[in-house]
Amino acid sequence: MNEQDLKSMIENILTEMTDNSKKEDNSPAAVTASDSVESTESDEILDDITEIDLRKQFLVPHPHDREGYLKMKSFTPARLGMWRCGSRYKTASVLRFRADHAAAQDAVFSDVNPEIPKSMGFVMTQTTCKTKDEYLTRPDHGRKFSDDMAEKIRTNTEKSPKIQMVVGDGLSSAAIEANVREIIPAIKQGLKVYGLDFDEKNVIYVKYCRVGAEDHIGEITNADVVCLLVGERPGLVTAKSMSAYIAYKPTMGMPEARRTVVSNIHDGGLPAVEAGAYIAELLDKMVRLKKSGIDLKAVENETK
Repeated sequence: MNEQDLKSMIENILTEMTDNSKKEDNSPAAVTASDSVESTESDEILDDITEIDLRKQFLVPHPHDREGYLKMKSFTPARLGMWRCGSRYKTASVLRFRADHAAAQDAVFSDVNPEIPKSMGFVMTQTTCKTKDEYLTRPDHGRKFSDDMAEKIRTNTEKSPKIQMVVGDGLSSAAIEANVREIIPAIKQGLKVYGLDFDEKNVIYVKYCRVGAEDHIGEITNADVVCLLVGERPGLVTAKSMSAYIAYKPTMGMPEARRTVVSNIHDGGLPAVEAGAYIAELLDKMVRLKKSGIDLKAVENETK
């Protein structure tokens, strides 16, 4: 296939996507046929296929209940109404699937830009993992620190703080880069309502971080509550989802039931600012009640 044939194929794909998308959506994300022709002829970069909102993209011809179908799609980013060509998915659906899969892979295999945590004044640390491959194949190495690194944490953080904030890259560098600048100030602001605070210069950044790393940090710092913000394993809906794992007096080897989790933190789920306010409320409860996880939930249920 020569360059001209490739351009023609891309033009036809974009035109087909536009024709189907414009029937139900006039949003800026929709690609127009004229735009596709202009971009291919002038050798400009094509519009990003991932900008199309899956909740609005509807490719089923002659649906029995179009409005009902669109209402159902509005509640989920699941790939509904993608239709088919014979027994196969349509080209637009395949291209979008591959683009989302590529974004998920990039989030897992790339590292967080080190300038982000440095610019925020975090204490830079790393678990015993030496490489990304080791991190992915040896989760246990991502839950603990070397003696030298433990001493660095001990030296550069407050002794026995009420709240120890931790940021870990986890399985999605994109999640940290997309959310950390907003969520840390939001948590700090939310804590002021409860008369609590933390020093942003005492926030620990952990490279090659697994959730269990907060347990080791809990033992090193002797903090009342440790809150770990970590990038979650990406899926095909988003590669930018972060979670908060929070525990009262965490210790290495403790049961997972002692953690309280706030998940799905991203711009298409629980926005970072809103999540920050909710996390601040949880931190206050844990400091006051001295409990987390199912123990905290049990106390909350008793008081209802």
